[in-house]
Amino acid sequence: MNEALVHRGPDSAGTFVDGPVGLAMRRLSIIDLAGGDQPIANEDGSVQVIQNGEIYNYRELRDDLSRRGHRFATHSDTEVIAHLYEERGERFVEELRGMFGIALWDSRSRRLLLARDRYGIKPLYYQPKDGGLWFASELKALLRRPGFSREIDLEALEAYLAFNWIPAPMSIFSGVYKLPAGCVLSWQDGRTTLDRYARPGPEREAGVRRDEPEEALAEELRSRLRDSVRAHLVSDVPVGVLLSGGLDSSALAAFASMESSAPVATFSIGFKERAFSELEQARLIAQRYGTEHHELIVEPDAVELLPALAETFDEPFADSSSLPTWLVSRLAAEHVKVALSGEGGDELFGGYYTYVADLLAPRIGPLARMAAPLLERLPATLSGGRLEDRAKRFARGAGLPPLERHQAWTEVFSAEVRRELLSRLERPGGDPVELYRSRYAETEGAQPLARLADVDVGLYLVDDLLVKTDRASMAHSLETRVPFLDTAVTDLAFALPDHLKVRGFAKKRLLRRALEPLLPREIIEGRKRGFSIPAAAWLRNELAPFTREVLAPGRLREQGYFDPQVIGRLIDDHVAGREDYSRHLWGLLSFSLWFDRYVAVPGPVAA
Repeated sequence: MNEALVHRGPDSAGTFVDGPVGLAMRRLSIIDLAGGDQPIANEDGSVQVIQNGEIYNYRELRDDLSRRGHRFATHSDTEVIAHLYEERGERFVEELRGMFGIALWDSRSRRLLLARDRYGIKPLYYQPKDGGLWFASELKALLRRPGFSREIDLEALEAYLAFNWIPAPMSIFSGVYKLPAGCVLSWQDGRTTLDRYARPGPEREAGVRRDEPEEALAEELRSRLRDSVRAHLVSDVPVGVLLSGGLDSSALAAFASMESSAPVATFSIGFKERAFSELEQARLIAQRYGTEHHELIVEPDAVELLPALAETFDEPFADSSSLPTWLVSRLAAEHVKVALSGEGGDELFGGYYTYVADLLAPRIGPLARMAAPLLERLPATLSGGRLEDRAKRFARGAGLPPLERHQAWTEVFSAEVRRELLSRLERPGGDPVELYRSRYAETEGAQPLARLADVDVGLYLVDDLLVKTDRASMAHSLETRVPFLDTAVTDLAFALPDHLKVRGFAKKRLLRRALEPLLPREIIEGRKRGFSIPAAAWLRNELAPFTREVLAPGRLREQGYFDPQVIGRLIDDHVAGREDYSRHLWGLLSFSLWFDRYVAVPGPVAA
């Protein structure tokens, strides 16, 4: 199992076996390069810990624990976890500022704990089996378990078709689960219990809402962001920045440069299609802060890149921005071991066009519904399909209740098309949107936009964006850190009134004001591109033959899940420009390539 994760930690390996318990760890050496190998124990060896991640406040915790009499053998952040557990028991996780997937064995109580950070930045899968428990950072390792069943969970498959990613706690394989963000799982005497120790989200009490003058809040946000970046730069190796040229990554590059005595390395990806490329904006930041800048122009090479992505994401995953993320991570890994990335900024501060639509729909929804029949007749080729597709989705969802409307604007395959695609299977009958409804219900009483953004924080951010960033970077042995997802930043973001995030067509209002002194006007006022790729054009042109090959009827029938006629119709309509089905086809391509790699292969998957 450990060999399957060499890419996550090529520097060293460690194991611990105590009767029926075995722990194994692959290490990417970043803090305490000489003494930080894992597993790491307390003084008498009764507590053993392995950790994937970083604890940014470990020095403060170590000083406090030393005053309490704990003796440390290393300068590693992981060793702090063992001693903190001795003091606080299961509640030790509440003290940690960082990103982590942790396994801790307490030999005295014969108890194993699994813990995941409050934002779900680092992954952790687990499988209860015959009274035992198997776990790993990636499914690749669990596939090594003797007798592992590769039976696909049809409920997870339906969720994948709806979202293009699989939400926790489900995984693509039956009986295997993702530990949800902010949770601790305890295994003892063959029994498991699951508890949520943290639930970041909007404050429900009106008394805690921040209503100070905008300029004061902007200054506080600027200070909090700088504090978070400073903490995320803690490392014994150089730290770079993945610089898309957008607002969030530009802010990270600015703060990192202000905190660093040497030029910061920055890494950017661009496209020949200028509408999708932010290289010019990235260069503005690189020049302003004197960074050591690196660039790469992406061209569609399906034969190489899409199978590589299927290898990287060991369950179906179809966020097409994973392609540039994978490439920019490969570029960065040639120069640094750690890089900062801007995930979380859009969800926390109102960066999506869907949030604008959420606020506009109650006022212009009736007009949009009247225009819907006309919009449906628009061809998808006027702007490559993007603007027409957005307009059609807005009109379709404008009359729905707030949550269903918000979800409909991001949905990939509708319930009707999912039924067509899976018509040959006995479907489980569950509704993937129920996960959205459950999360939404937890914030009753909060501000309308804050409630919808919280759904994105708990689902889309965790199981799409953070999965993309973690897997794409760790495939190249690069650790990515996300300073926006730090309590120093989120505590303020969750308490802000909606109008400081979105008002009219203005998005990220307070964040833009906070960053005005640091960034060029072109960045502050620039429109969001979202690290997207020209998938619609690629699938009509360069990738069209590859798409027809991977989604050929004979291949689909052999796999046994999707109706080939439905998929053939989608391909024909997209290539002809009648509709933009790029998100749908990318999802189907990703599933087919994943299936051939991880389900159709005989025996255990090689490392």
